[in-house]
Amino acid sequence: MADRVKRHSPGDTGAGTGDARRDRWKSHRAARREEFVEAALRALAEHGPDLGMEHVAAAAGVTKPVLYRHFTDKADLFVALGHRGTEILFERLIPAMSREEAPLPRIRRSLDAFFSIIEEYPNLYRLLVRSTFADRRIDNDIVAEDKEVIANALAALLGDYMRAYQIDSGGAEIWGHGIVGMVQNVGEWWLERRTMSRDAVVEYLTMTIWAAIDGTMRGYGVTIDPHKPLEINKLITLSTGDTAAG
Repeated sequence: MADRVKRHSPGDTGAGTGDARRDRWKSHRAARREEFVEAALRALAEHGPDLGMEHVAAAAGVTKPVLYRHFTDKADLFVALGHRGTEILFERLIPAMSREEAPLPRIRRSLDAFFSIIEEYPNLYRLLVRSTFADRRIDNDIVAEDKEVIANALAALLGDYMRAYQIDSGGAEIWGHGIVGMVQNVGEWWLERRTMSRDAVVEYLTMTIWAAIDGTMRGYGVTIDPHKPLEINKLITLSTGDTAAG
């Protein structure tokens, strides 16, 4: 499986210019942007989603004018934070969703990957969901974009399995979007309430999702052992603008 996350910051072509000096400068600026994004994550952890550019500058040990040399405005930094969040999400979620193991632990591991991220980066998630940075409303809805990518990839994955069992795969897209929507809503609820442990919420969701899958399969006369690896293992690939399962 090729794990791909093809998302770049504005203006980043990912290709050299042919001018060694210019390429070194471009590489330096890209590295500095990454440093400032990591500083923004630290500022988020300390100040919450209501942080300002001055908090990011302080965390980076620079002045605001220096910060603005690398980010055109607040929206630019917000998008860069969103890109970093997407990288973290896909780095954990792709391997979990594509492990060659039994259905139940595969579902459980995938859910735990997601909940581990919002538990570790709660303020980043809150910031991206609100789409507001330093009192400015941002047009980019990165959470919705990631949700669409994951839902489409999951739908392709489920469709492959349904066809492998000679089951009508027409509902795969509904399944994909339904599961992702449920997990996101539960995640936002859990993040604010914390009425149970991460392990508990993951287990409840795991059993809910499996019960729906198991019931649907039995309706078609197919019985699957949730603790036994499937003979057919379908992998999932997530990347912005390009999803595939195979």
